[in-house]
Amino acid sequence: MAPSPNPRTGDHGQGGTLGIWFIGARGSLATTATIGLSALAAHLTDETGCVCAHPDLDARGLPAYADIVVGGHDVDTLPLVKQAERLVAGGVVPGILARQVAAELEATEARLRPGVRHGDSTDQRADVERLAHDIREFASAVDRVVVVDVSSTEPPHDAGSDAASWAGLEAAWAAGRAPLSPSSVYACAAVLAGAGYVAFTPSPGIDVPALVELAADRGLPYAGSDGKTGETLVKSALAPMFATRSLAVRSWTSINLLGGGDGSTLSDPAARESKTSTKRSGLESMLGHPVPGPMHIDYVEDLGDWKTAWDHVRFDGFLGTRMTMQFTWEGCDSALAAPLVLDLARLTARAMAVGETGPLAALGFFFKQPIGSQEHRLAQQWDALLAWSTECADRVTT
Repeated sequence: MAPSPNPRTGDHGQGGTLGIWFIGARGSLATTATIGLSALAAHLTDETGCVCAHPDLDARGLPAYADIVVGGHDVDTLPLVKQAERLVAGGVVPGILARQVAAELEATEARLRPGVRHGDSTDQRADVERLAHDIREFASAVDRVVVVDVSSTEPPHDAGSDAASWAGLEAAWAAGRAPLSPSSVYACAAVLAGAGYVAFTPSPGIDVPALVELAADRGLPYAGSDGKTGETLVKSALAPMFATRSLAVRSWTSINLLGGGDGSTLSDPAARESKTSTKRSGLESMLGHPVPGPMHIDYVEDLGDWKTAWDHVRFDGFLGTRMTMQFTWEGCDSALAAPLVLDLARLTARAMAVGETGPLAALGFFFKQPIGSQEHRLAQQWDALLAWSTECADRVTT
């Protein structure tokens, strides 16, 4: 059954109509983003937290909020309206706002489809084809689709030689093997369906040679990985400060406490390894040398959707004088991330409209581990994003 047309659309802006297809569509982040999108389209809230609203960023040609519709895959079956109630109870979403957009949530619920889980099926090709069919069906009602993976973090996964090329992956499937992790199954489906792709998690996703090859062959853009929303955002501003002031950072200790589904997932040591590796690599890149110090991610169920990070930085000044800096970051994970996934979907859709292909390195501003870029310093990432955004806007309007 094809999705119903977007009830918000009428006269469309220059950016055309956009479908955001969430992987993990019933999770806290996707639900918050869906509520926020509906509120923005109806002018029930402002654009606080939305990077595309910044006056220095050229927003020409971006899809309007009223011209965006949401669908997605999920293995969870809790309806969006019920998930919204959980977010209200946790202090993430105002109760009155959730009630005001309840009809939009119900319309979105009708566009959601069952996802895939590791081990559920041995026929990976069939899984990919089913998921791609769902996305194509959704795409029939909009001008373009961007798939955004906001599902639970996976453990590190090596697809091996079976996924070293697209031909090799097809041969592996023909032999009955299933080399891809679930996130890469979704990424494959997105590319086969002709959609843009954003990896907001550190899971493997599209970062597999066979899928990179496929995206290049299909001429599609993609971005990632692992959204930079809290403690790492602060690090990407502070670490360059120490480096440019020639202050010698001797250790950087990070303690992260979080609840919710993400915290529960990261209580598994294998999944936690994916997250800590992306957090560590960026810091060492910015400082130019390995930095000792433990990095903990601990699950505290009582925190719900909130997270607290405490960092202790030990550095040397002139004459080897020992000094320290400490900071605490407390924030609501879904509320920090939701506007960013809307930004990324809109920016990727515009990139598709102007013919951009391959990794969108200029979107590294949003990520801990930018695909296509080794730049982690926030100021430099911001400059690159602004320049690229203006270039895309100029191409839309000429």
